[in-house]
Amino acid sequence: MLKTSLRFLGISVICLILADIEVTTLDPWIELRRMIQGALTPNVYVLWDFRAAFLNTLVFALCGITFGILLGAPLSLLFHRPTVRIGCALVRAVHEIFWAFLFLPIVGLNPICGVLAIAIPYAGVFAKVFAEIIQEADARPARALPNRTDPVTRFAYGVLPIVIRSVKSYSSYRLECALRSSAVLGFIGLPTLGFHLETAFREGLYSEAAAILYAFYFLIFSLKWWVRPRLVPVWIVGAFVLLAKDVSVRWENIARFGHEVLPWPMRRQGILDGTRSVDWSTRETSQWFFDLIGNQAFRGVWDTVVLTQVVLGVTGIFAVLAFPLVCRHFWGRKVRGVGSIFLIVVRTTPEYVLAYIFIQLWGPSMLPAIVAIALHNGAILAHLTGARANQIELREDSPKRNLDRYGYEILPRAYGQLLAFLFYRWEIIARESAILGILGIYTLGFFIDSAISDDKLDQAILLIAVSAVINVGIDTVSQAVRKRLRISVGEVTTLT
Repeated sequence: MLKTSLRFLGISVICLILADIEVTTLDPWIELRRMIQGALTPNVYVLWDFRAAFLNTLVFALCGITFGILLGAPLSLLFHRPTVRIGCALVRAVHEIFWAFLFLPIVGLNPICGVLAIAIPYAGVFAKVFAEIIQEADARPARALPNRTDPVTRFAYGVLPIVIRSVKSYSSYRLECALRSSAVLGFIGLPTLGFHLETAFREGLYSEAAAILYAFYFLIFSLKWWVRPRLVPVWIVGAFVLLAKDVSVRWENIARFGHEVLPWPMRRQGILDGTRSVDWSTRETSQWFFDLIGNQAFRGVWDTVVLTQVVLGVTGIFAVLAFPLVCRHFWGRKVRGVGSIFLIVVRTTPEYVLAYIFIQLWGPSMLPAIVAIALHNGAILAHLTGARANQIELREDSPKRNLDRYGYEILPRAYGQLLAFLFYRWEIIARESAILGILGIYTLGFFIDSAISDDKLDQAILLIAVSAVINVGIDTVSQAVRKRLRISVGEVTTLT
């Protein structure tokens, strides 16, 4: 494990040397002081004006995760088939914002756009995680059933009772993630909290932005009070009733989208002469493809991979240093309480929001993205590693000093799980690195956003496909590394 860690750390250092981490703002301290002042004086009176955005954030999340479970659960039973496994990997490799970009031309700034943007990648995630939960479950009850038992009965009586608790726990965790995704979709114009948050930051209304963030934290923290098994059906039905009022899809939009995603050389003559005919010749299309790959995709992939590897190393270092904040073997209840609040706030804040804040301070280099993604994922890893470390029982000859206990007792015993958590998050870090290009950083998201802004859906589709392939490749390498290190998949399924 140490050799693997050092290799990846070395790659992160090399990528850091190659990364653009220049600070381009003239005086970030002035803006920082304004942000701190806004954080200390939140304008809570504006929250009533944003009540519709809060409701939309909830509706998008509830409907999206419901569709995701309904689609992902059946796919998890077929996940052993290569076509299903590859298909799920591709759909979950595309970030929710990219999915929203694809649906915008079809349905417009419509609630169904936000719901589908969450539901489709989450279906791929649920299929993968549910399949892993079933794979790691105790198989003895299913084997004890008569040999002639049909598959449905065998699953209902031999598998479902064993896995239902893990499925519920993971689904509850994904609801929190769906709320973050729903809020972030507002940054591209959908009517959720992110829309008003982005507006407040852009206009320098930091007291208003702080109030929105604090309200969002309360929404996340309150999940344990209102997401009860008996109430969940009520919330879901209510969400779909509200959603149904605003759904509108036109066939002509679908037809136009199907035409516009074809490469421009195929459509050019039909557009010029008004016939909308399609030229299926391959010479000009091939030239268009290789020009796009060479001029945009190659640079986007390079910067995305560089950013991903830097963040991977920084995230690991942050988690190693931060997990003792919530570990009972080092601190008392008060210190652990403060540490826990810090980690909760950092991991609850969407990485897109963190990056947006840091860009206001430092400018659109890779530095804001590195700090934002590393803080968000590092807080998640530190929280989980600290929880694992709390289960460790100290030996009688355990060192008394905290530093010695950390270096010689706790860290060596918790490090394997920390690596498992880190490599399991690798794919997600890559997705986040790509999407932050929308904020002006030259990753794949930057070129995708530019293509969407210029109404070049054909280019956007190809670049999104490239992003998906890169993420699938990273996930494949991650699985190989975890397998070589003999890390059990079942122990990290709560991290996707």
